[in-house]
Amino acid sequence: QTQLVESGGGLVQPGGSLRLSCVTSGPTSSSYGMGWFRQAPGKEREFVGAISSSGFTTSYARFVKGRFTISRDNAKNIVYLQMTRLQPEDTAVYFCAAARGGAVAVEEDEYDYWGQGTQVTVSS
Repeated sequence: QTQLVESGGGLVQPGGSLRLSCVTSGPTSSSYGMGWFRQAPGKEREFVGAISSSGFTTSYARFVKGRFTISRDNAKNIVYLQMTRLQPEDTAVYFCAAARGGAVAVEEDEYDYWGQGTQVTVSS
């Protein structure tokens, strides 16, 4: 049973940084393409970024590119979302997702597994 568990969320001041982690289970976890999505209060869930199974290719939503970085450690089955220069509008529940295809994907329906989400709150 494939499981994804996010961690690292919390309260941070504007301009601060936070690193989210997503631990994936299963012997084929390293073959998954991985994505991060977020859902802010009163808004639809939106794509944040994705990384291919190899870690060589990444893609980011236009509104976060340059502030957020996705990386992965396949030996440890961990995917990271390093967030810098956080703003109040970044406040959301952040979800990790896995795609069996292994490629970078930006659509929700391209992902097969989802984590439970971790809350990120940016406020002074």
